Amino acid sequence: MLRLKILASAVPLLAAAVFARGDILPGARPCIAIGEGSVQIAAMPWQAQSHVSFTRDPALATVRVQLTDNAAAADFAVLDDVDGTEASGCEVTAATRFVAISAIASASGPVIHLSPHGPADYRIFVSSKRFSARDAAALIVGAHGPPRRLAAAL
Repeated sequence: MLRLKILASAVPLLAAAVFARGDILPGARPCIAIGEGSVQIAAMPWQAQSHVSFTRDPALATVRVQLTDNAAAADFAVLDDVDGTEASGCEVTAATRFVAISAIASASGPVIHLSPHGPADYRIFVSSKRFSARDAAALIVGAHGPPRRLAAAL
């Protein structure tokens, strides 16, 4: 009976540890290395230090990200040909910042308009099996934040 009680009390603790870590199955999350740290897409929204959202309306956007078809013309390029189990993400350290992609725009987080047309604050090129264009846009905006604009430029 004592074993059953110990097992019954251990199961909720193990479940809490899995959810606190953020993912049930280990896997590489889209991430980029920035200086001494990294920026990674959060597995769970509560892990994230910053939240971004996307809009189809350029008038509602606070950041414009243009998809380019030329890596040389991009501010940020993601290229990989990683197959299967060899894919590895960035090492998670205390310096890792997590970014969550929110379905609903918030007043404090950047709202990204992702389009193949300019003008743009950032230009990205994505040719990846692990990254989507939305992941890349969220990471670059999460890493650098919304660009500072002059009042006259608006």
